[in-house]
Amino acid sequence: MLYTILFTLLIVAICMLLLGVSILFKKGGKFPNGHVSNNKKLRQNGVHCVQAQDREEQQKRKFSIDELEKSLYNRKN
Repeated sequence: MLYTILFTLLIVAICMLLLGVSILFKKGGKFPNGHVSNNKKLRQNGVHCVQAQDREEQQKRKFSIDELEKSLYNRKN
């Protein structure tokens, strides 16, 4: 059991080292930014950050929730 745990930790350590080779040994190396807003291809296709899309949709809304509830209530009566 101890052999399996040590072997697993060794494999994980090697994987982490290989993933960080360019960051560790390259001068000024850093992790790539994976955020949607910094990706050119996604911006060209009109894909935005979820928070930005939500903000846009909320600004498009014509009625507040209270007004929608009132209009639905008036339709029923």
